[in-house]
Amino acid sequence: KHESSNRDKFADFAVDGVLLYASYLSKDFDVLAIAVSGETTQNLKVSHFLHLRNERKATEIFGNELLPAQDYLDGYLKSPEKFRQDYNTLLEFTKKLNEKLHTHKIPENQRALLISCILIALEDTAFKAAYQSHKTPQNLAKSLIQTVSNELESANIGHRKLTTLNSQFSFIETDTSLSTKDNVLKDFIDEIDENVNQFIKTHEYFDVLGQLYIEFLRYANTDKGLGIVLTPPHIADLFAELAQVNKNSIAFDNCTGTGGFLIAAMKKMIKDANGDTKKIAEIKSNQLIGVEYQSYIFALAVSNMYIHQDGKTNIINKSCFDRDVVEEVREKRPTVGFLNPPYKGDKKNDIEELDFILNNLECLIEGGICVAIVPMSCALATKGKKAELKAELLRKHTLKAVLSMPNDLFIDSEASTFTCIMVFVAHKPHATNQKTYFGYYKEDGFVKRKNKGRIDLFGNWEAIKNKWLASYTNNDNEAGFSINKMIKATDEWTVETYLETDYKKITKQLFIDEIRKYASFQILHLDIKSTTNYNADAIQKQELALNTEDWAYFDIKDIFDLDKCECSNATGLLDAGEDLYYIGAKKTDNGVMQKVEMVESLVSKGNCIVFIGDGQGSVGYSTYQPLDFIGSTTLTCGYNNALNAYNGLFLVAVLDLERFKYSFGRKYGKSQLLKAKIKLPTKNRKPDFEFMENYIKSLPYSQLI
Repeated sequence: KHESSNRDKFADFAVDGVLLYASYLSKDFDVLAIAVSGETTQNLKVSHFLHLRNERKATEIFGNELLPAQDYLDGYLKSPEKFRQDYNTLLEFTKKLNEKLHTHKIPENQRALLISCILIALEDTAFKAAYQSHKTPQNLAKSLIQTVSNELESANIGHRKLTTLNSQFSFIETDTSLSTKDNVLKDFIDEIDENVNQFIKTHEYFDVLGQLYIEFLRYANTDKGLGIVLTPPHIADLFAELAQVNKNSIAFDNCTGTGGFLIAAMKKMIKDANGDTKKIAEIKSNQLIGVEYQSYIFALAVSNMYIHQDGKTNIINKSCFDRDVVEEVREKRPTVGFLNPPYKGDKKNDIEELDFILNNLECLIEGGICVAIVPMSCALATKGKKAELKAELLRKHTLKAVLSMPNDLFIDSEASTFTCIMVFVAHKPHATNQKTYFGYYKEDGFVKRKNKGRIDLFGNWEAIKNKWLASYTNNDNEAGFSINKMIKATDEWTVETYLETDYKKITKQLFIDEIRKYASFQILHLDIKSTTNYNADAIQKQELALNTEDWAYFDIKDIFDLDKCECSNATGLLDAGEDLYYIGAKKTDNGVMQKVEMVESLVSKGNCIVFIGDGQGSVGYSTYQPLDFIGSTTLTCGYNNALNAYNGLFLVAVLDLERFKYSFGRKYGKSQLLKAKIKLPTKNRKPDFEFMENYIKSLPYSQLI
């Protein structure tokens, strides 16, 4: 009697009973629940569950054998479940700490420096034992800075770097709150030791300073104008996996930031070293190379690496484009390159993101792997400076893969940049017959939560990451997810351009939902109030079958005559007039904004499909418009003489499946529509509009149209 089918026979079954006890104890404690059954060694069964405090349910952990107590403790402390709990606690603490730092008027860009300084000082046992005994705030501030300077000097950080770091930390000694107000600095040290230092000791090789930096800038992002967008830790880990980092890799990041990529690489390299202390020392001393231009970010990077037991990492405080820097890095023969470059702003002299990729690749050995995350605009460019750089990249290197990232990936950096990961093989020109892997990696399982940013709330990331890596490694072709294509510099380098839509997702419910939305629009806006008494009947009683495998692909331009809408400034129209509807870039209410005055030159004819080319959250959607209207220039109309409300709704339901191919980075305008295809029912090698109409008429609620 080990476990019942429903786990609800608490008195009789081991698992059922132990989970019941755990559910009560978890109101106050983290609980490791162990269920054991069997009276002999041969019959022994063991199950383990971890039920964290205040969480709804337990998670299976460990295996089916009893373990030593220390293994239980270590496994619990370093489990993904415990990490998520501790990380959420860290974020909550960070918010409170940020508010306290704001109260004491510590500038945003100095807050992470203060934390890093304290963390380094806490590595010194003498300082940790004595800091509370200092009689004045000024003495404590002096002791803090001197301790950090001594720690870094003893780590052979180098005179020039040490001077830069001392300069960056010197504000602590002159800041009014920290150096003159009683207990302010002391309290900060207490709180950092308890909340941040303990987290670092438990969860090694996590870019805590990077996360703190993101949190501090969430409320006042002074670095937004500099194009600084810090990479989330789970993506930094993904980079190390994509590059297949191992104990012999030499990792290079020419846009180091806080050092997140190097820490992720170090974590993977040390794990591969499998306890070889000599190799681990070699990894930390010689196999991690970084370049960071900004002095205060450089100080964070060096601090971060030191906190992770590495004061000797080769981080250079210069421009990565300096020839002496390039030569210095090349001499170290890096095998893998990582970067998240500063994102180009509006200024004419801003450096292109692809220039940073070329710089990174130049430093790698032949065959080295470079992984970069850049704005989608770099991949979409087909002309201009970006296209020229794409051509240079292909002349010198091989484009191995491009992976489209989640739309809100950088929301924690207060950035709305749409991005993709590019993977290159260094110093091997891209062959004309070489296929590149494209992946639609838009769903990473993370969700947005107030004051926490994007978090892996449901623990889905590990499984999703494994799927991504397996598809990338095997160059899989999967409808709706991945495809391999030969490309040129003048092509769009995005999966959305080439990916086949997964028409297996088409269901009857998809069309029923579209009918109901359209019926609601009619009742709200077309004053149709008595039609069929709102019943759910179909016009035709005979149900028709959908068989998408028999459908055929058609070019959009062969189905529709395409015409752009004309209204470029709706402000003047929206305040007056009751003549016809203004249709905007939205899916809800069938796109209706409100009634506006008639301006004949702006009118688009009705009985058409409207394609939403851009707009807040609605790009890629379509609507059927029955009446003449005035539409935003972000819309394109599609006309066909066979079109009516029934087959129009059929088309809208199918067209909306194409939405995943478009975003703010890749618009759904007329130029894209001229190249787009759609799969439809066919008759005599043409779209079967009659079937589409009859199918809609065979569905519930069709009498409402």
